[in-house]
Amino acid sequence: MPIELFNKDGHLCLMFTDLCREGGEAVQSNQFLLIDNKTGVIIDPGGNLAYGELYLGMTQHFAPHQLSAIIASHADPDIIASLDRWMTATASAKVYISRIWERFVPHFCKAGKTTGRLVGIPDAGMRIPLGRSHLLALPAHFLHSEGNFQFYDPVSRILFSGDLGASLGAGFNPQQPVTSLAGHLQYMESFHRRYMVANKVLRHWAQMVRKLPIDMIVPQHGAILKGEAVPEFIQWVESLSCGIDLMTDRDYAVPD
Repeated sequence: MPIELFNKDGHLCLMFTDLCREGGEAVQSNQFLLIDNKTGVIIDPGGNLAYGELYLGMTQHFAPHQLSAIIASHADPDIIASLDRWMTATASAKVYISRIWERFVPHFCKAGKTTGRLVGIPDAGMRIPLGRSHLLALPAHFLHSEGNFQFYDPVSRILFSGDLGASLGAGFNPQQPVTSLAGHLQYMESFHRRYMVANKVLRHWAQMVRKLPIDMIVPQHGAILKGEAVPEFIQWVESLSCGIDLMTDRDYAVPD
């Protein structure tokens, strides 16, 4: 069953958290369905492990073939490896992804399936139509992908943050929102130190998102951040050393 993040005046945001269970080898990931005024989009639909159950789960809320957009934060397999199947399942849905990945994405599909359906998001971001409203594609480059975007919904005031804000591990329930960051950092710190490129980029990101009213940060892996956890997370990553900040000659030594 999906988690209802927001539901008011015909605007609905749903999160699917538990679709990649086969074999227990794949990383947990979240997928999102947003509906406004009978228009639907999916954000980061995931790989083939998630496709079947996501498709069936969506049918209870929105006809998948009527989706207007498939939106991808970047081009990792856990984000968009199921694209070939979504191209078949949808009549004319556009695929929104960074211009950097626009010519790589067709490798997930049979020849010709993406023709005329790809929309390259410019580095500065853009507005993506959603019913009576829109989503903001916010620049999040190098967090962690070279061409990377987050998606802000001004109606629900939710920031769909991709890999930034992710938490991994077996010690927490991804369906339970986190309202205080202190006890949850143990599931976040090692991931962010490895997967985020540099503190400089995190500082730029923090400066940008502080201009937005954000009620929830909802990452592609792990738990929702809400309440006090939102400003706490922004403050935490703003001072986090990560990625190339931590590299030394020892990390680039010839193996024995």
